[in-house]
Amino acid sequence: MTQFLDQYHLLGPAIGLATFLIIGFFHPVVIKTEYHFGTRPWWIFLLVGIAAVASSVIIADVFWSSILGVFGFSSFWTIKELFEQRERVIKGWFPKNPRRSAQYPD
Repeated sequence: MTQFLDQYHLLGPAIGLATFLIIGFFHPVVIKTEYHFGTRPWWIFLLVGIAAVASSVIIADVFWSSILGVFGFSSFWTIKELFEQRERVIKGWFPKNPRRSAQYPD
C-alpha cells in the first residue's frame, strides 16, 4: 500500500487524512471518558501513547510509523484534554454525570 501511495505521490495526503481522522476519533473519546469515568483512566492513555510511539520508532514503513506517531501523541494530548474536560464540566459547558456528581465541587 505504501508503494502505491508513494508512487502516485499520495503519501502526504494519506497521512494528513489519517491524522485528521485520529484527532476526530479522540474528541468524543475525551468527552465520553470524562463523563463515565472522570480523569481516573489518564494512565491508560499514557501507556497507549508510549506503546504507539515506541512502535513508531521500531516500524520502518514511513506511513505506518507516522500513523502510530500521530496516534501516540494524540493519546498524550488526550491526557491534557481529559483534565480540561473536567474543568469544562465544572463550568457547566458539558453535562455532569449524575452518578458522579459528588466528584465535582458545588
